[in-house]
Amino acid sequence: MKSVQRTILIGAVLGILVLSGCRKDPLNHLTNDESRIYVTNYDTTVNFSSFTTFSIADSVAVVQDNQLAGRSITGFDSSVIGLVAGAMTQAGYKQVAKTASPDLAIDITRVYNTSTAIFDYSNYWDYYGDYWDPYYWGYPDYGYYDPYAVGTYSITTGALEIDLLDLRDAPADSNKIRVIWTGMARGEQVFNPANVNTEVSALFAQSGYLKK
Repeated sequence: MKSVQRTILIGAVLGILVLSGCRKDPLNHLTNDESRIYVTNYDTTVNFSSFTTFSIADSVAVVQDNQLAGRSITGFDSSVIGLVAGAMTQAGYKQVAKTASPDLAIDITRVYNTSTAIFDYSNYWDYYGDYWDPYYWGYPDYGYYDPYAVGTYSITTGALEIDLLDLRDAPADSNKIRVIWTGMARGEQVFNPANVNTEVSALFAQSGYLKK
């Protein structure tokens, strides 16, 4: 019986692999929602239920290539702030003003990173050469050629980051505040206001320990 079950299981797995292999590129069929990645991390030594109050920044930090570019309060930013505050309240924490000595502080950041790479144009121009008409310019014997072998291009990616900081236990004689939880969302249209609710909900849904 176990042998039969093992055979069925192997057959099912092979079937899935065959079907997947028939698709030209499965990643091209992902929706914007499916393309986004949600990552959370926390300090396992922390008892989150011991905290009572929190305060959240009234604007969002903007970081470009590891440099603070300023703070912002766009429609997207306002939505994130409101939804994060709501999620914390629903988890049992009480929101208070920054001046009321909150136990926890929440920072929200839009992170942008630009990477540059080299692209080989040789094959690119060879592929599109068939679409050009050398006779139009009066050079039937020459055709076209590409004088540049390589070029550069840059890609900018973005991520939404939410950090939870422990103010209550910060040493009085130090300017260091410990980050005890981080949630990050990245992928297609991560800064689209229409996706804010989904992103915040996903990050808190996989952080069940954030409860009073």
